[in-house]
Amino acid sequence: MPSTSLDVRRADVSLDYVERAREIAPMLAAASDEAEERRELPQRVVEALIEGGFFRMLLPRSLGGAELHPLTYVQVLEEIAKADPSTAWCLGQNSGCSMTAPYLDPAVAREIFGPPRGILAWGPELPGAGRGVAVEGGIRVTGRWGFATGSRHATWLGAHVPIFEPDGTPRLNPNGRPFVRTVLFPKSSAEIIDNWQVIGLRGTGSDSYRVDDLFVPQKYTASRDNEAERREPGPLYRFTSGMIYAASFSNVSLGIARGALDAFVVLARDKIPRGARGTLRENNVVQSQVAQCEARLRSSRAFIHEILAEMWEEAERTGEFRYEQHVRLRLSTTWAIHQARDAVATVYGAAGSTAVFNENPFERRLRDIHAGTQQGQGRPIHFETVGQVLLGLPPQGRMFR
Repeated sequence: MPSTSLDVRRADVSLDYVERAREIAPMLAAASDEAEERRELPQRVVEALIEGGFFRMLLPRSLGGAELHPLTYVQVLEEIAKADPSTAWCLGQNSGCSMTAPYLDPAVAREIFGPPRGILAWGPELPGAGRGVAVEGGIRVTGRWGFATGSRHATWLGAHVPIFEPDGTPRLNPNGRPFVRTVLFPKSSAEIIDNWQVIGLRGTGSDSYRVDDLFVPQKYTASRDNEAERREPGPLYRFTSGMIYAASFSNVSLGIARGALDAFVVLARDKIPRGARGTLRENNVVQSQVAQCEARLRSSRAFIHEILAEMWEEAERTGEFRYEQHVRLRLSTTWAIHQARDAVATVYGAAGSTAVFNENPFERRLRDIHAGTQQGQGRPIHFETVGQVLLGLPPQGRMFR
């Protein structure tokens, strides 16, 4: 079937975003030292990302967003991660947060996401992190949350809180689990806790924050991924926020590893190890390692791209996904994160003493990839959940959160 003019325009937009990422990459790489030292993205980087529309990649077109195909979106993150992992990680988190927009009243969504600096950040849903008490007209929220990636350049914060009745009784879903609602509020309403002293991804500024008995009007709350509250019809919004996070951070990981491998290939061309007669690239062990790393990254990337393309087609055709597609997305994304980690570790080791110096790209990428692997999307337990399904057993864990 021939492409319609609308299909062509969408393809042009998608290609444009990947090209934008490649064009901005040198500036991001040049600013990476400053981001590492400041533990946040420099202002000029944030402004360039805003100007390029990168914080609006997953926002609905009705709000002036790009509403990108997930396959294009992850390629953008991978390109940016090659240049600066912290920038890519921030975009992955802030974009995942923006997936709340389709579940809000349009006027509220425009208030939050409409301005150029309409950027939302939050920390993950953790047991005991906070709670919300249902009151007339809204929710009173108390709690402390961490890992709010991108919060330093955000203007709004959010939190996922279990809801309690005024008498302290927990509100439950029909399945007996706690009823959780996402609350959104201006960053100025929260106390920011500067505690992002970490091994890697330092430039993300993933601080903690707290609120105490903060009243959040009901219209600034949403039930994420609740079909009954979704107001946007596009196939992008059939993907849950958990699916988007998995796709985001796995491809950031692949970008980190690709950057490390590309840098190693350059190093291996000229470096002659102590006691050796030839360059690194003439070493048979190194040749094998590079080939295997290339296979790890390309096969992992292809696996994710295949399932994302298939899921998009399914969303357009039926409006929903098959459970087996949930399983394959979880498997492909977790697998990619671990393959990327192993590839970075391999080239770090092969680079020898060169790798330990800050002036080279290996030491930081090793720290960044290990910090990223500790995030929930990289948990090895996901392999158990997928294995249970493949073996015909009921999964003991949830596929996506």
